[in-house]
Amino acid sequence: MRLENFDRFMRDILAIDDLEGKDSSLNGVQVGDLKKEIRTVAFTVDASIESFRRATEQGADLLFVHHGLLWSKQERIVRNLYNRMKFLAEHDLALYAVHLPLDMHPELGNNIGIAKRLGLTGVEPFGNYKGIKIGFKGVLPEPASLDEIRDRLLSKKESCLGVLPFGPKKIKTIGIVSGGDPKSGLQAIDEELDLFITGDASHEIYHECLEGGLNVLFAGHYATEVWGIQQVSEKLKELSVSQSLTPGLAGLDIILLDIPTGL
Repeated sequence: MRLENFDRFMRDILAIDDLEGKDSSLNGVQVGDLKKEIRTVAFTVDASIESFRRATEQGADLLFVHHGLLWSKQERIVRNLYNRMKFLAEHDLALYAVHLPLDMHPELGNNIGIAKRLGLTGVEPFGNYKGIKIGFKGVLPEPASLDEIRDRLLSKKESCLGVLPFGPKKIKTIGIVSGGDPKSGLQAIDEELDLFITGDASHEIYHECLEGGLNVLFAGHYATEVWGIQQVSEKLKELSVSQSLTPGLAGLDIILLDIPTGL
């Protein structure tokens, strides 16, 4: 499959173009020859020399990431950015990034992945960002404690960045916005949810949550944003094994690179 065809396919299934002008990331192909044949795709959360090295060691033609190199601001190609671009060019490794579309996707995204993990029912969009809802909220089948929910979400090797135990002891309703959006906790208070889950810890919302009676789980940026990468890679793996109607997907090799930051 050519890189340009891979791009068209991903733009369709992840509705990438719907967020044009609202996402700070340059979604889609960030580096690469559009005519390049793609046979092996590696998936990971962050674009970095470490992820580039691991991808090339495993023979990847393309690295698919959630956090790419190019954002809306203009940047000089110097220092680390220069070194990363140089590595990609020298190793003929294409780079593909999907940011907000991968957070909010209703089937393959980060937030729905967390909702599935927790077994939420009655799942609805939640977390307003520039007029769109990028997260999800739902109801636990049975009430659970904050510790039980944390242990259900995080593996033993992952550590929680912080907990604000300011809401009900038995939690029923949960709002989720992955990564770095603690201010959506204020929306969780307005909607009278029992728990808000996000990635980055925040001093700024401490007293708001204390006074609003909201539990908060700061589960880590990486730990809340690995779900989309996992689900998209699994979807492509399924399509590559089946006799897909999408030309080029059959036989595509898929690699998942787990490079946690602990943050």
